[in-house]
Amino acid sequence: MIRLKKEQKNQNVKKRGESKIESFNLFYAICAIAGIIAGGIGGVYIANNKRRQETDNAKSEAEKIIEQSKVTAEAEKNKMLNEVREQIYRERSEFDKERNERRNEIQRSERRLQQKEDNLDRKIDALEKREKGLVSKEQDISKRKEQISQLENKQREELEKIAHMTSDEAKEVILKRVESELQQEIAVRVKNMEEQIKETADLKSKRIISTAIQKLASEQVVESTVSVVPLPNDEMKGRIIGREGRNIRMLESLTGVDLIIDDTPEAVVLSCFDPIRRETARIALEKLILDARIHPARIEEMVEKAKKEMDSKIWQEGEQAVFEAGVTGLHPELIKVIGKLKFRTSYGQNVLSHSLEVAFLAGTIALELGADAQVARRAGLLHDIGKVLNMEIEGPHAVLGAKYAEKYNESPDVVHAIMAHHEDEEQRTIEAVLIQACDAISAARPGARRESLEAYVKRLEKLEQVANNFDGVEKSYAIQAGREIRIIVKPEVVDDDKSIILARDIVNQIEEELEYPGQIKVTVIRETRAVDFAK
Repeated sequence: MIRLKKEQKNQNVKKRGESKIESFNLFYAICAIAGIIAGGIGGVYIANNKRRQETDNAKSEAEKIIEQSKVTAEAEKNKMLNEVREQIYRERSEFDKERNERRNEIQRSERRLQQKEDNLDRKIDALEKREKGLVSKEQDISKRKEQISQLENKQREELEKIAHMTSDEAKEVILKRVESELQQEIAVRVKNMEEQIKETADLKSKRIISTAIQKLASEQVVESTVSVVPLPNDEMKGRIIGREGRNIRMLESLTGVDLIIDDTPEAVVLSCFDPIRRETARIALEKLILDARIHPARIEEMVEKAKKEMDSKIWQEGEQAVFEAGVTGLHPELIKVIGKLKFRTSYGQNVLSHSLEVAFLAGTIALELGADAQVARRAGLLHDIGKVLNMEIEGPHAVLGAKYAEKYNESPDVVHAIMAHHEDEEQRTIEAVLIQACDAISAARPGARRESLEAYVKRLEKLEQVANNFDGVEKSYAIQAGREIRIIVKPEVVDDDKSIILARDIVNQIEEELEYPGQIKVTVIRETRAVDFAK
């Protein structure tokens, strides 16, 4: 208990000591705060005094600067006023100088104008005097004209009395005489010139054509409408026919060719008017014979291969022909059509060989005549491409070929030459005339075309007979290997209007009665001739 009381007493003493310490610390804190506040107030007072003093110094300094600026501005103002006065003075001097110069220039111009007016006045006076003189001269001339006309009338009257005819009648007589003399002289000269031109033209044309033909060396090709395919043995015929004829029917349906299997040993005949189909069938059949596997599926496969091979062959033939003719820049479609000409014939003549001949002849003759040889060769090579096209499109081959060439951007001269080579339109260029002439030369050379003389003559006679059966026809002539017939009518029976109807009737009769390749041009000629003889 005593120990507890002592500890309690010690704790109380400790607490009283701590409370005294805390009271003492509080006093010192209050004193410190009071000192700080007093120091702050003193500092503020001192700062205010210092700021007031600086403000007074700044005001005095600003007043000094303002006074100084006023002095400087006044000086600058005076300086600028002086410069402006000097500038005004200089500009006024220049203005006065320029005004004086212009005034002098105006005075000089006025003096020049015055001089010109004086000169014009003098010229006007001179012209008035000359005009008066001319008027008097005109009056004298008119009087003299009247006198001359009176004299001419008197002379005319005297001449009319002497000649017993009027002046108009005399003029007419003289004009008729001069006209008849001139006509006679012109006729004589024209006749002489025609004879000279004919002699020269005949000699020159014969020389040019003979030279061109001598340079041309081409084969005489004769083709038919059948092809013969050799067989290794006769047993192959049965395999080609197949069970119940299925192989031969498949081959004929795919190629469009007739297969003729007869007693001919070790051979099969292919018959077709289309050479391309016939050649395709021949290639396919030869492939089947070599393969020895002949059945419908194999036949279909080989025909497809043959068609592709045929397309390649057509392209090669076209390129070769273009190269041989020396023609460049042709469209690929035109080259393809040219290649197809290899498998076309006209009266047994190969059309591609014929086209190359025409191109060569036309180019050679064009060089001799000074014409465009490139156009001539190009038109010669392309002139018969319509013979391939008319198998699919109706119309004359010349017209079809011209339109096809125009479609693929051939020049107008080439298109015209193709169109005009059978006179489907009038020939306007030398090259067009050459293509027609060379076409006839190539077709007419010996051995070029296969047709018996008897059949040829009968065809021409039949053509002329059809024309001669019409009333009013005097004579008819089949020309150009039967491609044209010219009919001469009696002018007193057939007039101009009836001649048109007659041509149409003859065309209809020819189409009904005759069979012919291509087209036939019918020309009706009606003329009246006046003939007299000088004795």
